[in-house]
Amino acid sequence: MRVIAGEFRSRRLRSIPGDATRPTPDRLRETLFAILAARIAGAVFLDAYAGTGAVGIEALSRGAAHAFFLERHRPALATIRANLASLALEPRATVVPGPVLRTLPLHRAGIVFLDPPYALEREYAAVLDLLSENSPPLAVVQHSVRLELGDAYGALHRSRLVRQGDNALSFYEL
Repeated sequence: MRVIAGEFRSRRLRSIPGDATRPTPDRLRETLFAILAARIAGAVFLDAYAGTGAVGIEALSRGAAHAFFLERHRPALATIRANLASLALEPRATVVPGPVLRTLPLHRAGIVFLDPPYALEREYAAVLDLLSENSPPLAVVQHSVRLELGDAYGALHRSRLVRQGDNALSFYEL
């Protein structure tokens, strides 16, 4: 796995052995950040269910001012910290251990990226309902193409749906 573009382009990132996490494929990250290009510079970015931290690190590489990494899996937390340290990004990053449904309300960001484990379908609605209570300007959800998400959650309304292979990105805005 590598950083696709920006300040840390082509730098390799550590991954997590086993199948406890499902990294966002490079091609899908490239699509995501092509869509976010005009909004990323100077933004506060939140990477929930962060895994290796690749999505949040990509945001920092492309000019985000700060990134929060929310994750509960201990090996993933260690990997995120190692990846941030290898790029000297610790001053621009906050790693938050614990369940996303508990830690998400404690952190504000202009762009929230959510990538719950595909097997936890109920987690998608729960986290989007939680976000709707204190809506960010933009929330992006990575999910299986087989999972149908709602068109709206509170003040958040889906503005775009991008399908790529088995993955989909739903963009929710105020």
